[in-house]
Amino acid sequence: MRLTIFGATGGVGGEVVRQALNAGHQVTAVVRDPARLSVTGEGLEVFRSDLTDPAAVRPAVAGRDAVLSGLGARSRRGAGVATRLTRTVLDAMEAEGTRRLLVVSAAPVGPEPEGDGLLARAVRGVVSAVLKDVYVDLRAMEDAMARSSTDWTAVRPPRLLDKPVGGVYRSVVGGFPVKGRFIGRADVAHAMLAMVDDAATVKQGVGVAY
Repeated sequence: MRLTIFGATGGVGGEVVRQALNAGHQVTAVVRDPARLSVTGEGLEVFRSDLTDPAAVRPAVAGRDAVLSGLGARSRRGAGVATRLTRTVLDAMEAEGTRRLLVVSAAPVGPEPEGDGLLARAVRGVVSAVLKDVYVDLRAMEDAMARSSTDWTAVRPPRLLDKPVGGVYRSVVGGFPVKGRFIGRADVAHAMLAMVDDAATVKQGVGVAY
């Protein structure tokens, strides 16, 4: 496939680039600073953009089979960045007629899993309060996708870990795995790539966790 990756210098985005190249896909990595992109390989094109202008991004998404994004705030101070940058991506995709979009969101944006106990709900409430601005941003990002013409999927992981890809995790379309507390960034990337051709995930949020 021909894939474009936004947020390619981040933890999940970098893993998407690496795994996509290993699978033999043609990858366009959109980055603000090419020096920060540590992944190399045959089939990789590096596209420099700060995502301020949809017209400038259009060549990066034109004719692609799918666009995958790891864009988002890395701290509370960056809240708002996911919605702002994703709108640029959406505008560029809609102008080019590129349909498939998969993004990283977060578990608290979706519904609470059934069967979780009071302690798990209390912990989730504390985390949601601390990172409230980040989750408001991600909800706004998902709302923007829902209003677009794209065939979008929001992948919603819980706490992220730095672990090698294992490919063994649970996913729930429209919900979240019961007692799912963690998942590795590499496995989030693995899940995103696996969902590219999965029609059941289109216009859906998908919870992923170990």
